[in-house]
Amino acid sequence: MPEALSAHTSLRLGGPAQRWVRATTEDELVAAVGEADAAGEPVLVLGGGSNLVVADEGFPGTVVEVATRGITADVDRSGDPSCSGATVTVAAGESWDDLVAEAVDRGWIGVEALSGIPGSVGATPIQNVGAYGQDVSQTIARVRVWDRVLRGVRTFAAADCHFGYRTSRFKADPGRHVVLDVTFQLRQGVLGAPVAYAELARTLGVAEGGRAPLRDVREAVLGLRRGKGMVLDPDDHDTWSAGSFFTNPFLTPEQAAALPAEAPRWEQPDGTLKSSAAWLIERSGFGKGYTSTAAGDRVGLSTKHTLALTNRGGATTAELLTLAREIRDGVEASYGVRLVNEPVTIGCTL
Repeated sequence: MPEALSAHTSLRLGGPAQRWVRATTEDELVAAVGEADAAGEPVLVLGGGSNLVVADEGFPGTVVEVATRGITADVDRSGDPSCSGATVTVAAGESWDDLVAEAVDRGWIGVEALSGIPGSVGATPIQNVGAYGQDVSQTIARVRVWDRVLRGVRTFAAADCHFGYRTSRFKADPGRHVVLDVTFQLRQGVLGAPVAYAELARTLGVAEGGRAPLRDVREAVLGLRRGKGMVLDPDDHDTWSAGSFFTNPFLTPEQAAALPAEAPRWEQPDGTLKSSAAWLIERSGFGKGYTSTAAGDRVGLSTKHTLALTNRGGATTAELLTLAREIRDGVEASYGVRLVNEPVTIGCTL
């Protein structure tokens, strides 16, 4: 029986794959992708499945599940705190949160505020994963990939990854680069990086820019994420989601000026202003727990967080996309801002 993608995505949605390959080594990963490319088959490289919306019809090609493992660390032991650090290379198939937990245990600084994010290490540079004032581009030193166009291994230094808000060169050229491993440059110590997010700072009882023990930061972030239904729990349908479904919009000064005075605005270096997708969604009439007549009650907004679209049990991808379109179009009608989905859609469009 064909393997269903619904068993491999955090939304628990998605139809069957035509063919499934589980790659446990780098050689197997490259070979599986290369063979499918040579045969002219569509390929879906699957990591943790936490940022995917897959059509009910499934995927008419080869799914290559990235199950590679391995963490190697080159740790400076000079004892000089001004230069003490760890260069950590991690296979693409490793669990992201497992890596964060190990970093905290070993006193590696710079990813602690990214605790609780589901998915694999290999997916993090593609999306430039971020939360609570940190993103992975702050600690990535290089990304090693298999280039499906040039048919060879390439290594990109961080400066060549073109990282931006929830984007990178890998996302901008979808499907071309298969991440093999990621190398992080992490400082060492007992205190986390300066806290750059107000909610986290308040939870820790420090000022913004202050520091707290690594383990305290991790536990605080996990607590905040659980309160928003953003830590996977099979018994909690609020976590049957792809995380934040819409990205925060970047607006021109004219667009931002057209919003109500109380709408959040954060000035950006390029002259745009970032606003809050959650604020816009809520003020457009879509509150926590919202369900739609058109989409049915098997999908809905999380009861804890309006950015998460959730599978309440037995849902279809078509129902989820109906709800997503209703919210996107409702925000645009209310405020003239068109929200953009963050998860990658496979075999379907929003």
